[in-house]
Amino acid sequence: MLDLEVTPERSLGSTTENWEFVLGMHFSQAVAIIQSQVGIIKGVQVLYSDTDPLNVDIIINMPQDGIRLIFDPIQQRLKTIEVFNMKLVKLKYCSMPFNSPEVVPSIEEIEHSFGATHPGVYDAAKQLFTLHFRGLSFYFPVDSKLQPGYAHGLGSLHFPSGASPVVSKMVIYTGVNVLDSRPPPLPLSCYQQQLYLGAATVLRSAHGTRGLRLQLYSEGSIRSVEPRKQCLTREIIFGDSCQDVATNLGAPSRVFFKSEDKMKIHSPSAHRRVQTKRSDFFYNYFTLGIDVLFDARTHKTKKIIMHTNYPGHYNFNTYHRCEFHLELAADKVIEDVPLDAPVMITAYSKWDEVATRLTPSERPVVLHRAGSTNTANVFGSTFCYGYQDIIFEVMPNNYIASITLYQSATPFHVADWNATTGKSSTGSTSSTASTAPSSSSDLKAALQDAKPSQSKIRVTA
Repeated sequence: MLDLEVTPERSLGSTTENWEFVLGMHFSQAVAIIQSQVGIIKGVQVLYSDTDPLNVDIIINMPQDGIRLIFDPIQQRLKTIEVFNMKLVKLKYCSMPFNSPEVVPSIEEIEHSFGATHPGVYDAAKQLFTLHFRGLSFYFPVDSKLQPGYAHGLGSLHFPSGASPVVSKMVIYTGVNVLDSRPPPLPLSCYQQQLYLGAATVLRSAHGTRGLRLQLYSEGSIRSVEPRKQCLTREIIFGDSCQDVATNLGAPSRVFFKSEDKMKIHSPSAHRRVQTKRSDFFYNYFTLGIDVLFDARTHKTKKIIMHTNYPGHYNFNTYHRCEFHLELAADKVIEDVPLDAPVMITAYSKWDEVATRLTPSERPVVLHRAGSTNTANVFGSTFCYGYQDIIFEVMPNNYIASITLYQSATPFHVADWNATTGKSSTGSTSSTASTAPSSSSDLKAALQDAKPSQSKIRVTA
């Protein structure tokens, strides 16, 4: 049985094992804690919505410990901690137990441990009596025969001697109302000497993509009593060396060397019998949500991948969500939208909405990932569409899983591309994709080294 310390409006954690679930922490950090407690925390479930991933909370459910962690679906940070079965866990506040096999969490015990608060609130429909503290609420099931009493105009309940109810659920959150709780900013205690991404802007010119401008933040390096958040701006430009990237972004979370190339067959030079000991390699920046691919010969940046970290994707929980902004000129005219209005693409855009104003490759390339030790991929395939020097990886639910930016081997002018894809047409929403110069074979060639093959670590029941 877990023995945990409760900190209202902040955390639930183990002082003996030196870990805690902190409000505002990222989903992946909570998973890392659970994985570190293998054999202690068991039967974990991850719950999410395939069809509506931005409106339905992501939940880590621990039924054997009576704990539920609720994450905001957009920010993917912890907003609520629930203990829904008090009999499965020991709880204490300021090192004093208030819930254990020996200590019953009655109303009197809660008031003794946490002090006075406003009168409780009775919900007759749910037959629940609730005591609210700032950032902490306790729920008591009560008999429907009990009637609320009133003291100084405030509703409360009076319980006969010996009939005091016992806590059935406890909730930790930020603010004064659990229904309006939002995840706080990432706590400084969760920075762990890593850089985190505020926003990424794709840098474009008349000749295509140049690179990325990143708004970053860290805990800072200034010596003080309390660590402070530090913001900085960095750029990654195609042609930057691996030393340039490491100087701007710090050491990567991992360096991944391409040991195999499953898309090489689509390359024009695939059948040449050329043996080489060199291998292109990735810098994986998990907390930034990006990968940077370097050429094996020149060690220069040749591709950048931005990940959206949607649940239901093969790479979910590997990366933090990359909050990117990509602005493109429209190819098509649609009703009520001026032709000169740019197409704004973010991590929350849906592909069908993007495709109504662009002319991507005619047919997508089907991408099916599988780990080197486990060929099963329960999440299914994704679909990759090429557009200019960009590859959009789209999930079956129509959300964008990743965007790959690469330096085109054949330079083009954006204005010329738009002209050839029917931008001059008026009133048409069905400009055919066959006019786009990116063919399926071109897309496969671009994809051949865009995706690092990774074995996934997952939380399963």
